[in-house]
Amino acid sequence: MSERRHAGVVRQREIYSRVPPQKRAFDIGLCLLLLIPALPVIAAIWTAVRLNDGPPAFYKARRMKAPRKRFTLWKFRTMAHRRGPEMGVSGGDKRHRITTIGRKLRSSRLDELPQLFNVLTGDMSFVGPRPPARRYVRMFPELYSEVLKCRTGITGLATVMFHAHEEWLLRSCKSAKETEAVYIRRCVPRKARLDLIYRDNWSIGLDLYLLYLTAGKFLPLPGKRLKRLKAKSRRR
Repeated sequence: MSERRHAGVVRQREIYSRVPPQKRAFDIGLCLLLLIPALPVIAAIWTAVRLNDGPPAFYKARRMKAPRKRFTLWKFRTMAHRRGPEMGVSGGDKRHRITTIGRKLRSSRLDELPQLFNVLTGDMSFVGPRPPARRYVRMFPELYSEVLKCRTGITGLATVMFHAHEEWLLRSCKSAKETEAVYIRRCVPRKARLDLIYRDNWSIGLDLYLLYLTAGKFLPLPGKRLKRLKAKSRRR
């Protein structure tokens, strides 16, 4: 490898691997704290998925944490098997494949519980942009070169503010082609704008607030913004 190319690789690693030390310390501390009660839940869900839907219980998705760096994102499998690789996001065209257990896991977001291990290994944070598939990074290289300067996360500003609307947009799509077109045209740009707002205004306080808003979607927590978010979700 030439010195110039090596310097470019090192520079990219510095740009896309940077995370404030207090954010990483927060991630590790919270992750270790949550894994204590979460491990029995993970074991129970793994058993239920295996018994009801057969193996594998986990779904391994290849996602990007930097424009040229992939990692394996772990989730519980919520869909029936299909031949060939999964392509694109989930829309109405895939609704018939969601299993009974999978529907419950998705509505409670328990399908993402295994991502605690992604946080522990440093591939993700608790809060940040959702990690994109490689195909979208290739479609929008300039956009994701900015978004991925922030470590990807389980939840984030775009997840809190736009996820319900995204599901509503994609729910009526009847084919993979239509789902892809709607996602590219109406979801990617809006999510990226929110991700960049988060990147430019990051603080531990903002992370705590977004975690609070995320938890508030499933728990009876107080707050006017939570009430508005819940009301908006119900209208969808």
